[in-house]
Amino acid sequence: MAEVILYTKPGCCLCHTVKAQLNKIRRRHPFELREVNILEDLNAFARFQEEIPVVFVHGQKAFQYHMDEREFLRLLESAPQTRERQKNGS
Repeated sequence: MAEVILYTKPGCCLCHTVKAQLNKIRRRHPFELREVNILEDLNAFARFQEEIPVVFVHGQKAFQYHMDEREFLRLLESAPQTRERQKNGS
């Protein structure tokens, strides 16, 4: 199952919007969602303090501030295991 990471913090309006989008999409297209509060993770805070929300899909930074749902679905469906199967001709 695809892993999506959302870097966020409490009280962030944009974060709330992106999280709602992700939860809506997840009902139709299952994926694992991990939310990271940057105030509780010093490394994440150092990297993303001015960029939240930040969404990673398959370990790659995909969106910051806003998220395009169509692009998110395209990225979600290009799962590493899918790319590997295509490469091997399966």
